[in-house]
Amino acid sequence: MGVRDKTVKELLSLLGEERVLTGEEELLLYSYDGTGEEFLPWAVAFPESTNEVVKILEVAFENEVPLVPRGAGSGFTGGSLPVQGGIVLSTERMNRILEIDRDNLTAWVEPGVVTGEFQSRVESVGLFYPPDPASLAFCTLGGNVAENAGGPRAVKYGVTKDYVLGLEVVLSNGEVITTGRKVVKDVVGYNLTGLMVGSEGTLGVITRVLLRLLPLPVGRSTMLAYFKSRYHAGKAVSEVLSRGVIPVTMEFIDKSALEAVAKHAEVEVEPEVEAVLLIETDGPNSKGELELCSEVVVLHEGSFRMAESEEEREHLWRARRAISPSLVHLAPTKVNEDVVVPRSLLATALEGISRIERKVELPIVCFGHAGDGNIHVNIMTDKSDSLAWGRAMEAVDELFDLVVGLGGSISGEHGIGITKSRYISKQLSGTVLELQRGINRVFDPKGILNPGKMGV
Repeated sequence: MGVRDKTVKELLSLLGEERVLTGEEELLLYSYDGTGEEFLPWAVAFPESTNEVVKILEVAFENEVPLVPRGAGSGFTGGSLPVQGGIVLSTERMNRILEIDRDNLTAWVEPGVVTGEFQSRVESVGLFYPPDPASLAFCTLGGNVAENAGGPRAVKYGVTKDYVLGLEVVLSNGEVITTGRKVVKDVVGYNLTGLMVGSEGTLGVITRVLLRLLPLPVGRSTMLAYFKSRYHAGKAVSEVLSRGVIPVTMEFIDKSALEAVAKHAEVEVEPEVEAVLLIETDGPNSKGELELCSEVVVLHEGSFRMAESEEEREHLWRARRAISPSLVHLAPTKVNEDVVVPRSLLATALEGISRIERKVELPIVCFGHAGDGNIHVNIMTDKSDSLAWGRAMEAVDELFDLVVGLGGSISGEHGIGITKSRYISKQLSGTVLELQRGINRVFDPKGILNPGKMGV
């Protein structure tokens, strides 16, 4: 009996036919993510407890079979793709909120809990979980932790890593460890919790997450600001922050994105507008903070519109939410990069992106989280056209050189996965990469955990 047949037989014996997929059509559903790339696994296993995760990993370890943890498969860099086949371990049935502790402002959850559902649950008891990736309606907390997901509210509240206090993790050999505590301060030993967050399933399988919560903010104010250039919008972002105002969100949308949205949504685009900022504040002084933001907008030759009701707020957000699905009208293929630069250099980065756009003669659509310097740069091309695809890859290469040269990063929230692995040396030195590979070997001596990811 070959390794594949032996592995599948052991999984079926462990979980039964109802919780192990082996048919090709079923496996296809777990072979892709937001990248559009496809890799077929040997089997998909659906554990419902930590103990079952332990047993699945023991099977993989004994047979030296690749194992890929997977949440909702909503990532954009291939982090959950089984590039070497093997087992996909889906955490979607481990979806319980185990505890919400109002006294200590914490919660224990399983990795398959949907992020948006968790947010609604804690808000119903007056608490707040700030991280809000765009896919929050279906992405899972385990995947958010594995990728260190961000979102529009990161400018004020931070990203996933800022809310993970501890973890339960199953190592490659099936051993279970716990990291962190339900405390604010803890400096005993290395920060293994921080190491696990963003590790893309290459160090262990997360089975429980201890999250930090906040009191639910009171008050919210929203504004849409219009600018005559990308540069002026970028300068306004840095000046708002330098004046001591930290908005909840400062979302940037360029004219190309607005025009794409206008083609199938009720959004008007004024001819002279080249970029907009969607700014939102919260807390008891939200209106006062937004008025300060409006002063900065006018100073940088912009105009603005305040939302006077929840209905108007939803109208202002409509353009931002409609961008991604609208881009299919511009070109058959979208190369989506999530670069980030120091906020003070956002305007410089946007100017550099405009130069790249002119050089490669392809539309480059920019939008994203300007308040934390994180811009989604979408290079619109056609992968079936070798010349156009070559120009798109040239644009990616120059984009990464630009942001690293400005002290930024080639990924702000999507991770490395497989799509950015070949570029990682632009940002990390050979010594740092070797240290990372050494850490990986300690946690995963047989190299079975999500192989081929993160350049390790």
